[in-house]
Amino acid sequence: MDGSEIEKLISEFSKLPGLGRRSAQRIALYLLKNKDRSLLPFIKTLESSHKLISECSECGNVDMTNPCNICLNSNRDNKSICIIEDVSDLWTFERAGVYSGLYHVLGGSLSAISGVGIEELSINKLLKRIKNKEIKEVILALSTTMEGQTTSHVIADKLESFKDLIVTRLAQGIPIGGEVHYLDENTLNTAFQSRKKII
Repeated sequence: MDGSEIEKLISEFSKLPGLGRRSAQRIALYLLKNKDRSLLPFIKTLESSHKLISECSECGNVDMTNPCNICLNSNRDNKSICIIEDVSDLWTFERAGVYSGLYHVLGGSLSAISGVGIEELSINKLLKRIKNKEIKEVILALSTTMEGQTTSHVIADKLESFKDLIVTRLAQGIPIGGEVHYLDENTLNTAFQSRKKII
């Protein structure tokens, strides 16, 4: 089967995040067994997506318009930018409905091991946006991994030169419904350091 079209199809599916070779084989086999009902509509959807969906030149979101519908929405708070690593994070925020400002998708986080530096991310583009749009608040909503925290610190350092700019980050610590004895030391330490006065 090496070099065959079936092998090529399996190989392409196995390159997708979260899919191993076995999952790729199952998907390929399912599509090949159901060519008319599943494979042809799948091909048409991929072609249509390739033609119609693009990356927003403002924030990095993916949409059928450029700038995207979020950037063009006049009802959103255009003085606030939430910085996120990936478009999937944007979708999570939108699904939750907890934020009504603008976004900026970095395209990942800094990682010396993976060779991802400032130039590979859209940090310089972010700084230009903040300056040109007269942004009042930046919300750092990056992951709590070592890479995410490093990226947050680098961005925070670069934002120090902006006067009257409020820089916040998402709260960290004990999740709702979490039990203290199940927490790791880093989470517990962060929760303890970030405690708030209630009386």
